[in-house]
Parts: sequence; structure tokens; C-alpha cells
Amino acid sequence: MKLELRGVTKRFGTLVANDHIDLMVDAGEIHCLLGENGAGKSTLMNVLYGLLQADEGEVLIDGVVQNYTGPGDAIRAGIGMVHQHFMLIPVFTVAENLMLGNEPTTFGGRLNLPAARAKVREIAARFGFDIDPDALIEDLPVGVQQRVEIIKALSRDATILVFDEPTAVLTPQETDELMAIMRQLKAAGTAIVFITHKLREVREVADRITVVRLGKVVGEVAPTASNVEMASMMVGHAVQLTVSKEPASPGATSLVVNDLTVVDARGQTVVDHVSFEVRAGEILAIAGVQGNGQTELTEALFGLQRSVTGTITLNGKNLHGMSVRAVLNSGAGFIPEDRQEDGLVSEFTIAENLILDRFYQRPFARRGSLQLTTLRDFARKKMTEFDVRAPDVTTPVGRLSGGNQQKVVLARELSRELSLFVAAQPTRGLDVGSIEFIHERVVATRDTGIPVIVVSTELDEVVALADRIAVMYRGVIVGIVASDTSRETLGLMMAGEMPAGVDSLS
Repeated sequence: MKLELRGVTKRFGTLVANDHIDLMVDAGEIHCLLGENGAGKSTLMNVLYGLLQADEGEVLIDGVVQNYTGPGDAIRAGIGMVHQHFMLIPVFTVAENLMLGNEPTTFGGRLNLPAARAKVREIAARFGFDIDPDALIEDLPVGVQQRVEIIKALSRDATILVFDEPTAVLTPQETDELMAIMRQLKAAGTAIVFITHKLREVREVADRITVVRLGKVVGEVAPTASNVEMASMMVGHAVQLTVSKEPASPGATSLVVNDLTVVDARGQTVVDHVSFEVRAGEILAIAGVQGNGQTELTEALFGLQRSVTGTITLNGKNLHGMSVRAVLNSGAGFIPEDRQEDGLVSEFTIAENLILDRFYQRPFARRGSLQLTTLRDFARKKMTEFDVRAPDVTTPVGRLSGGNQQKVVLARELSRELSLFVAAQPTRGLDVGSIEFIHERVVATRDTGIPVIVVSTELDEVVALADRIAVMYRGVIVGIVASDTSRETLGLMMAGEMPAGVDSLS
């Protein structure tokens, strides 16, 4: 089937998320929709899938205008979607998930589970998947869960498949396997829309690339285009894609974490006897697929987890058991992984957010009163220094773009004397221009002699920033390796395996 979008426009109040977008995808083609998060890619695909209704424009399949009102109509028209966050019920089996919304029944009206099992086996055999129809989703690795999503779409005879940021939770090996599956689907005549912001993946599988920026199509390029060319189209100006840094000159050991264990509210051990050290003037990057204990580890360092055992020592001072405020006052700076939920107060102004952790301290407070002139002068200086683009320091931070919000968090944490800097997912959801700026600041912080921890699920970011790399899997540090360790080796470690012959630096 051939897919065509004509003049699709979607507004949310005054925000134009999609602005008269045209797109054409042929049968047996992988068409990549490339753009930074917030560019409007997912909104466009949600219109295509019937999750949103367009304000203007139309969707055509084989030249016929579609007038569906919901996902059910889109599915019946032959459109399938593999979401970034899987739409599966963890406590159901593979076959049971396959049936959801399209339940086959026997003559007596009973659910026909054997038919669903047979369908799983048939599609799995066609694509070489090794999937047990009776396996519980919660027991399957992430990469296999994604295959279940693909099987679910194909079981409904999808001839047009949308992959929305499909590699966000995959190891490098699982990503390579997904690319192979996409090529198989292409060879079978499936039209594929591949949404991503990762240039390496685009070059790997795309037949054509459409670049979207700020809700508009800004051009189409071939996969042979350079990364610099594609990145420049994504953000509207030239960017530096590589991190420029000199080799580290580590000093004495500053942070020592020993036998750290974190138990969550359900009684599950999410960080399991983790030990590592970070020296002054080095970046230790913690890699791993999301959900393997990285979040809980960083929160434990800052007193944000309740059930914690082990020791955390910064320059000889024990941080374990301290309040969050006491940890911050010890010189620890922290960029949380969810800036909107944990890093900012969206209703507060830029100026107010810049002093969230020291509003009570001089020079911002005197005799219990906030010194507004001092605060505004400080905020204006930091807006300039950290390139925060906004009308004024009194602008509510919730009105800023993701990149500018992250710069506010970065400015706050780097505007005081630090003994440790921890950045969790520091560039998640940002355009390449903001990523370049934040990477420069992280490296500059290291170069002042401060120990730095960067936690990221983006392997390219880990490799670019790290002096050493620790890999976490199911709450355990599998090993700590050099920054020049191959992607293949890191991928195996992210799956829980320490390859033979690889030396651990821990």
C-alpha cells in the first residue's frame, strides 16, 4: 500500500505542532522522519494512527482519502504502530496481548486462545522470531517485547507500519536486530515510517529521509547525506557533532561508593551491592538500558531513596543518611533525569528556579527577606552565561523549550562551589544545538578538577563524554571499562554479560 499525507495540520491552542505537512511512503520503502524531540513527528503519526484528529489536511491510502475517527479505523485500513513505550499488558501472555481489541471467539462465544497462539507462531516463524505464545510479557527481555508489538501489528494485516523512536530502550545488539527485521518487512512489501532523532540509525536503514523542524517539513535528504548536513537541517544552524575534550588528568579519589543497596517500595532490590569510585577531574559515565537501577542509584547518592544500605563518601565525608539539603550543601550538584518533574517548578520564574536550593542563603536572602534586586541581577547574568533564551528572568520556566529548561537546571547546579557533579540523562529530549552546549559544560566542569558522573541511556553520549564507563544491568555494575571500549562489547555488558578478555577498571 502507498501512504500519503497532504497538508496535515494539528494545533494545540496557539501551538502549531504540525504545519501543513506533506509526506509520501511507497510500499516496500523505509521512509525516515527525522527531527528532534518536539519537532512534531509523534504528533503527525498519532494523527495517522487515529489517536488525534487533524485540524486540516488529509490521509490517503492507495489514493483513497481516509476518514477514520479512531485507531480502530486506522488498524482496519492497514496501519500498525510500534510505540516507543510498549502498549502491552505485563501480566498477560504474548497470545493474550495479541487478542486485545481483536478477540477471536469460538462458535459458543468463548475466547479462542488457541487461534491466537497459532497466529503468534505463524508470524514468528515467518520472521525467525523465537517467541513462546504462553510467555508472560513481564518475563521477556525488552527486545523480545518489541517483537511482540510487531507481531501484534502484523496479526491485524498491517501493510503500513510506524516505528516511533523504537530503539530508545534497546541495547546496540537489539537495535541491530530491529534493523534487520525492518529490512525483512520492507522486502515483504511493507511501507515503513521510521521516526527517530539518531543519525546513525537513519543512515543504516532509510531509503528516504524527511526532516521536520518546529512542526514543518524543512527538506528531504538521501541517506548518503552527511551527519553534519542532517543535523544542521534538524536545528537550523551548523552544529558540532563530536565532543571536543582533552584526555582527563584525574586527581585523588573523591567519591567512594561501597556496597550500596537500594530496596524500592515494593521490596525489590533495584541497586544490588554496587561499589565504585570517581576521581577528581574525571567523568565516570554509567551506561545501561533504562530501568536497570540507574535512577535509584543517583537518587540514593542525594538522599532521595529511603531504603538504602552501604556507604557513600565524598572527600572523606559520609553522605549516607543525610537529608537532600545537607547533601547539596556538601557541594554536590545534580541534574535529575526528569527536569520537569524533579528539576524545576514550572510555575516559578527563571530567576526563582535558579535559587531553588539556596533561596534562604546570602546573598539572596537577608533577615528572612528575598533580595529581589540581587536575584534579578544574578539571573540575568546566568541567562547570558548559559545562553537561556527567554524574554526576561521573570518568564515562567514552564514556557521555555526543553533545551532552555535544561540550561536553567544546569546554570543553577553549576553556579555554586561543587565537590561533585551528577548529570542524569542530561540531554534527553534536546536538540543537537542544546546537546552541544551541555556537553561542553560537562567537560568544562571536569576540567576544573570536579568529579563528574554522567548517567545516560544514549550510548553515543556515554562514549563521547566518558573517561571510564560503568555498565549497569538489573541493579548490578557488570564492569567498569575504558572509554574506547567497542559498542559491541558495551552492548553485551548492557545485556548482563562481561565478555571474556575484557579488563574491568573497577
